Amino acid sequence: MLVKGADCSILIKTTHRAVDVPYSDETLREAVSVLQEEASIEGDGVCRGIRNIWGVTGCVVTPLTIETVPLLLYLAMGAVSAPLFVSETRNLYQYFLDLLPTEDTDRFDVIQDRGSERKLYEGCRVQGFELRVMRGETIKLKLDICGSERCQTAEVSDTVQEVSSTERFSGDFCKYRINGKVYSNIYGITLVSRKKGGTMTEIWIKRALQKETEIPSVIEDFTFTAQLLRDSYEIRQFGTFHITLKRLVLMGDETEISTADSVIGLLRFYVAGGVSAEVFTSGEDFIA
Repeated sequence: MLVKGADCSILIKTTHRAVDVPYSDETLREAVSVLQEEASIEGDGVCRGIRNIWGVTGCVVTPLTIETVPLLLYLAMGAVSAPLFVSETRNLYQYFLDLLPTEDTDRFDVIQDRGSERKLYEGCRVQGFELRVMRGETIKLKLDICGSERCQTAEVSDTVQEVSSTERFSGDFCKYRINGKVYSNIYGITLVSRKKGGTMTEIWIKRALQKETEIPSVIEDFTFTAQLLRDSYEIRQFGTFHITLKRLVLMGDETEISTADSVIGLLRFYVAGGVSAEVFTSGEDFIA
């Protein structure tokens, strides 16, 4: 079931924080399996089954805002470093995130409020994510969530922290750096990672075909930077995050050149190296 609506909310609770995240879609539900009993030879020939609820499954699609991006990228990646103070600033801290398999990540709780019902899913983890960036659109992150704990009716305090900022990262203010060179002909990317039982990551790059700036088939270093255009942020790092991919190998070129307009095609790369991210916070608070 796909749920949309301003009257619904998704609350993510970690060890130190409880954040009400904005979202555009969510499909969270109880994970149900059926234990099937085959018909007996001398019976009535009817197969029977027992409904077994074993946790939570589904996804949440959320826009990245200045207040939620540290937490959401941490949940997607899995590992976070200790905070580092950024020199020549008043109260700015930097965190490095690394990609880990689902089994090695910390658990968190999700409270799903659909107005008529409120459910608590405990012991959740992210088994995959998809980061979507496109010019003219808000940057969105899709988290595929799994968990083995049974859900229960949630009782939420009225003092729960809520997200007050509406500042969202946009695909219009992004930079793409490949092997140290900035490429301005990239219209957007989709970063897809599957983390269950190990990590497997792909990136799909949508670019305008230009002979003088064609993207190489093997990329040693790919860095994506998104920022908010606000002069009030210290050195513009607070409203910034970076994602770095190492050793990209071309898997497929889906460019269609039989057109009279500008050629915009899709390149699919497999990420053979590491995946990391940098986020910034104002203050040394826990991001998770």
